[in-house]
Amino acid sequence: AVDGICTATFSLDDSLKEGAQELIESLKEKGITPILLTGDNITTANFVAKQLKIEKVFAQVLPDEKYKVIKDLQKEAKVMFVGDGVNDSPSIKQADIGITLNSGSDITKDAGDIILVNNDLKSVLKSINLSHESMKIIKQNLFWAFIYNAVGIPIAAGILYPIMGVMLTPVYAGIAMSFSSVTVVLNSLRLKFKTI
Repeated sequence: AVDGICTATFSLDDSLKEGAQELIESLKEKGITPILLTGDNITTANFVAKQLKIEKVFAQVLPDEKYKVIKDLQKEAKVMFVGDGVNDSPSIKQADIGITLNSGSDITKDAGDIILVNNDLKSVLKSINLSHESMKIIKQNLFWAFIYNAVGIPIAAGILYPIMGVMLTPVYAGIAMSFSSVTVVLNSLRLKFKTI
């Protein structure tokens, strides 16, 4: 103001990161409850939460309090925390899965389990989908390895010899074992061709 007359005004706004709304909608569709945990004041936090349709908000939370909130939430469920500030580092480290953006500080990146190199929030969803697909394939591999060994080892030991006269020689047993390993590897390689 000059001589009591307003000569300039400034307006600041917290804009949403690109892809934030789509991410929140997708998380909800997967049955994941998004929570806004921020150091911002309650008015700003509620404004952002309303835009993103996030129902649970923790605002004006100091860094050490964020850590405690996450510990409390972990008593109820697994917690994934996405952050990019230095003050988010303890929370990222404490969460079951800590995700940080590449634009964050080195300290924050060191704390994270996953770094979104492209800073694209859609990658959070891709990470979740990839982990689900990986677990499916791991379970399939364990199942087939168990079945293969449950059948193959007794045959190699000669269980069918007295009944049918069938016995695996060491060469065929080695080939069969190699085939088992190749099957597991090929099944795992399917991940490479999945659209996530």
